[in-house]
Amino acid sequence: MCFTISATTEHVKVAIEDYLKTNKEAQVHFDIDEMGDKHLVSGFAHPHLPIVKQGSIELGEWGLIPSFAVTAELVNDMQNKTLNARSDTIFERKSFKESIVNKRCVLIIDGFFEWRHAGGDKFPYYIYPKDESVFYLGCIYTIYTDKTTGEMKDTFSIITTEANTMMQFIHNTKKRMPLILDKDAIASWINIDTPVATLKKLMKPYNEALMQSHSISKDAGYASKDRN
Repeated sequence: MCFTISATTEHVKVAIEDYLKTNKEAQVHFDIDEMGDKHLVSGFAHPHLPIVKQGSIELGEWGLIPSFAVTAELVNDMQNKTLNARSDTIFERKSFKESIVNKRCVLIIDGFFEWRHAGGDKFPYYIYPKDESVFYLGCIYTIYTDKTTGEMKDTFSIITTEANTMMQFIHNTKKRMPLILDKDAIASWINIDTPVATLKKLMKPYNEALMQSHSISKDAGYASKDRN
């Protein structure tokens, strides 16, 4: 799964500037310099993170809120359950099946954290790109309207796939990993007209040769806390 990530202003800004070179029509709807570094942030804190949508780049709230969530209690419950969406059930799940067809986005991050279980203990690892500065994670989103205030906001879920060999070793219980997309696959992923068959081909484990990892302090193992 993927519940804890890192995203720094420096790397996100460079990635967005690079994206805009070939996607000049895209509008950035937040101040990148004021985003703030997120060196180790938990999805359970529901942070606002940079997502690339078709035609725009926004700050989305991590934890997808489906349209049927009408009470504050249900919204809070759903957001904690929709940090991730499994690729093998995403077309069937009530919370996800509409978004995977017509509301896809890409999350820009420096890297993510996962835990290896061994000998009754768990050991955190940081996973990050080998040759690039960021990962592009395949996600789905909703534009949620608060039923009380009328406020509209983007909320998203990170898609997960089966783990590659590296991630099978690290995430050795669930053996899952986030959907990491090649940079040249972003356009197809966020395009609402991309056929389902193409989407399914994109939802595959990332090439481990393009990833690297190292173990970190156990203090990072508290996934329910924002440690910035």
